[in-house]
Amino acid sequence: MGDAVLFDALRQGLWISVQVSAPLLSVALLAGLAVGLFQALTSIQEMTLTFVPKLAAMLAVFWATMGFMTQTLTGFFTGTVLTLVAGG
Repeated sequence: MGDAVLFDALRQGLWISVQVSAPLLSVALLAGLAVGLFQALTSIQEMTLTFVPKLAAMLAVFWATMGFMTQTLTGFFTGTVLTLVAGG
């Protein structure tokens, strides 16, 4: 296996990880901003108020995008990783 093939597989793996993690990270960012704005407007400084809504939003998005994540990861594994292991 040449260096170019290895670096292409690594680049593809990094891009897949960005695609898979983007929905969860974007929802965590938006939920954190919304809760932070709510706390700033109401002067409520409760630590559980930031944690619980963010966790609930992330769980909902994870449940909704689980099929996309599974298809993306299995496609990468069968299309790239298994062919490299088999020597293709």
